[in-house]
Amino acid sequence: MSRIRNRRRLQVERNLPSPQNPRTATNLDANIETATLRKLDRHLIPFLALLYFAAFLDRVSVGFAAAQMTRDLGFSAYVFGLAAGIFFVGYCLFEVPSTLLLHRVGARRWLARIMITWGLIAGAMALISNAPTFYVSRFLLGVAEAGFFPGIVYYLTQWVPAAARAKLIGRFMIAIPLSTAVAGPVSTAILRLDGAHGLSGWQWLFLIETLPSLLLGIATLRYLPDRPADAAWLSAEERQWLAQTLEREALLTQTRSTTLLHALTDRRVLTLSVCYFGVEIGLYGVILWIPQIFANVGFEPQWIGLAVAIPYGLSAIAMVSWARRSDQTGERVRHIAIASLVGFLGLTASGFLPHSPVLSVIAVTFGAAGTLAILPIFWTLPAQILRGAAAAGAIALINAIGNLGGFAGPFAIGWLKTATGSFTWGLVAMASGVLATGIIALLLGDGADPPAHTPSIRSQEHEA
Repeated sequence: MSRIRNRRRLQVERNLPSPQNPRTATNLDANIETATLRKLDRHLIPFLALLYFAAFLDRVSVGFAAAQMTRDLGFSAYVFGLAAGIFFVGYCLFEVPSTLLLHRVGARRWLARIMITWGLIAGAMALISNAPTFYVSRFLLGVAEAGFFPGIVYYLTQWVPAAARAKLIGRFMIAIPLSTAVAGPVSTAILRLDGAHGLSGWQWLFLIETLPSLLLGIATLRYLPDRPADAAWLSAEERQWLAQTLEREALLTQTRSTTLLHALTDRRVLTLSVCYFGVEIGLYGVILWIPQIFANVGFEPQWIGLAVAIPYGLSAIAMVSWARRSDQTGERVRHIAIASLVGFLGLTASGFLPHSPVLSVIAVTFGAAGTLAILPIFWTLPAQILRGAAAAGAIALINAIGNLGGFAGPFAIGWLKTATGSFTWGLVAMASGVLATGIIALLLGDGADPPAHTPSIRSQEHEA
């Protein structure tokens, strides 16, 4: 194995230019690197963020529909919490096979398939008539979306060098807080159609918010390139620089998990899965219940959408800024731990503060900002220890196990709300999951934080 790795390393180095003036070569490579990363940021990240925006819009719309669905269908907090969480059961069961199929058939076709099928199922949720159909619809929606997020993360590892990965993944994942922020005012406006043409507001919500997914699924087939070699918007020099940089990083990545089976049973992969479980408890537990939490502290229905937009709009800024700082320092674990502590304190405070709308918004803002700031930094770690199909499978497994927290979070809040009549202890449970993520990351130390700041070609030549 080492002989093969050395041969590939020599082949890569042989393809690198050997100019007589190293300073000129360094400046040239710097220009190519800057131009390439700028094009990746401009051509890939906004489109992928738009896809994830549509996905998250479908996910969180059920939280805004909850009050009217409870009125029309008589759902209890327990039923709603179970249905909101059961999405992740279907999602997790099909996560690994779906991501492996993406690796096999290409991101363009598979992501388009995912978006079109989940769009159709999300629209069909307007036909829900009782608790069983609610459960089945949410389960099928999870099955349809399985492989979407880990597929995009894996796809980005095939395009973005490690030194810029947290920042660009952060810019892609900004779709989470932005979709939640936008979903508030938009969903509130759609819900006002209650009674129009014989449909309830929640039915209009599912029908209208499914349209972006269907349209973007069709657009994906025409726009998204499968690999750098297919990107017409990159020059030949930029494609060569990107291929050499990613190949060099692959050779520098030392891993003992070279097969899919080994990757899925690797201690580091399983531990990262537990880390992600904690942050997902906090993320979805709050996102899917935040409209009702704000209603509980005194917000009028017409102001809930705007109130939701405030913490998630500010969280988008925090997520990108914290990811950029992690890239600049090349450090991952402590950044995850600090963000988890902020999330824990914010979520805990939101459960114990007096019933004040202003204080609730402030506390939820800190809780959401800390929780979301973990995500782009966390997702730089799997690609540092695995490559190829093993990386695709491992990313899918981490996301699958972690997203069981997306089931546990909403269900726990619903169960504890029914049992105690208050959101307090459900929020404490969510906060504890987020804090556990930071503690586990610190305990792992170097095992969770392999060299993430791989030098670029130009910096290596400069050092030489």
